Amino acid sequence: MGLLQGKNAIVTGGSRGIGKAICERFAAEGANVAFTFFSSEEKAKKIEDDLKAKGVDALAVKCDAANYEQTEDLVKQVVDKWGGIDVIVNNAGITKDGLLMRMSEEQFDDVVATNLKSVFNTTKAAQRTLLKQRNGSIINLSSVVGVKGNAGQSNYAASKAGIIGFTKSVALELGSRNIRCNAIAPGFIETEMTGALDEKVVQEWRESIPLKRGGSPEDVANLCVFLASDMSAYITGQTIHVCGGMLT
Repeated sequence: MGLLQGKNAIVTGGSRGIGKAICERFAAEGANVAFTFFSSEEKAKKIEDDLKAKGVDALAVKCDAANYEQTEDLVKQVVDKWGGIDVIVNNAGITKDGLLMRMSEEQFDDVVATNLKSVFNTTKAAQRTLLKQRNGSIINLSSVVGVKGNAGQSNYAASKAGIIGFTKSVALELGSRNIRCNAIAPGFIETEMTGALDEKVVQEWRESIPLKRGGSPEDVANLCVFLASDMSAYITGQTIHVCGGMLT
C-alpha cells in the first residue's frame, strides 16, 4: 500500500518541472491528484491520463493561481469530485528577474501575485473544508533565495520569503485542528528552465554545492510525499531545505 493511499491532493503549477514530479510521485503512492495548469491544455491532458494509468483518479484544471475566484472554483471542483482534500501543494511560481534599478512595478507585482498571493488563495479557499475535516497537510514551495536573498531577484526573494512567514502563521492558526503547514526551500534544482542555461555556468553552480550536483525535481517530490503522509504527523511550521548543503 502506498504512503498516500486514499488521499486527495491539489498541486498548483503541476504541468512541468517540480510540480509535475510531485504529481507523479503522489499518484505512485496512491493519491488522487488534481493539478493546475495555465496554458497548454493538450500537455495537461496527457499528464492527467498518465496519472490515471497509475491506478488513481486525476484532474487537470486550467487555473490562474493568482486569481482568487478561479482558485475557489478549483477547490469546489475537487471537493465535489472526491468529497474532501487531504493535501495541498502550493507550487505555482514564476520569475521575472532583474536588478532593482531596472525592475518595473509590473514585474514586481506579477511575481508576488503568482508566487505569494496564490498561496493565500488556495489555502484560504480550502480552509473551510480542512477545518470541517479537522485534518490536512499544506505544503508551500519557497526557495533558498527566500532565506538568503539573491542579487537580481528582489521580487522573487520577497515572494519566497513571504511564503515562509505565511507558512509559520498558518501552522500556528490551524494546528489545533490537526492541520499542518510546512514550507520546502529548494536550492539549485535542474529542470527544463535550467537546461537553457550555459553549461559552464551550471557546472560552476554544481561545484559550489557540497554534494557536487544540482537537485532533481524528484528530490523535492520525495520530501513532499513525506510531508503529505501520516509519517510527518508531528511536523508543522517548518521550512526544510532541499539544497544539497549549499546554505550550510
